[in-house]
Amino acid sequence: MTQSTGTLSPLADLPATEVAEAVEALVVEEVKRALLMGDEDLPLDSNFFELGLTSLRLMNIRRGLEERLVLDIDTTVLFNSPTIEQLVDHLTGRLTAGQQAR
Repeated sequence: MTQSTGTLSPLADLPATEVAEAVEALVVEEVKRALLMGDEDLPLDSNFFELGLTSLRLMNIRRGLEERLVLDIDTTVLFNSPTIEQLVDHLTGRLTAGQQAR
């Protein structure tokens, strides 16, 4: 999937070095929201299903991230990148690749 036409991610103006931190914060926030968590620590290297997420909750996370990042996210990414760490790496790569192309 590609970035939405005519719209840039709100992270597009950040330096590439800060994009990963911002993406991680967004992903963690969406996962915590889906798991109804408060301020507890969330292991970034645990599999989504080990954390207690279901396919339906993953789709809700995807929709939330798509809206906040203004980026289409292929459903298979959530299953091919089954940890927060891996998802953050994938999304950061897509966002910074867009910066390099400009």
